[in-house]
Amino acid sequence: MSITKETVEDKIEIVGDYKTIQVRTATVIKEDGVELSRSFHRHSLECVSSVKNDDDSWTHTDTDVSGESAEVQSIATAVWTTDIKNVKKTANENAGI
Repeated sequence: MSITKETVEDKIEIVGDYKTIQVRTATVIKEDGVELSRSFHRHSLECVSSVKNDDDSWTHTDTDVSGESAEVQSIATAVWTTDIKNVKKTANENAGI
């Protein structure tokens, strides 16, 4: 009798005007190759985070995806263009984030 645990990114989606990347990770428990349970975890990644400084200027930081899978990193590189990042920065400022 062999019990195994496998973690896989089973869904990666790009949503919205600012190309938010949503990642669903499945944790699968199997016994002798037969699936016993499956659970999910989701997280999302925005291309830029923004902070309004005390002097009313803004600091924008590109999202670090170095801890993500190679596939997510490749998607981020492809969809998070300079134009998308600039639009997101403007949206953050207009929202007063």
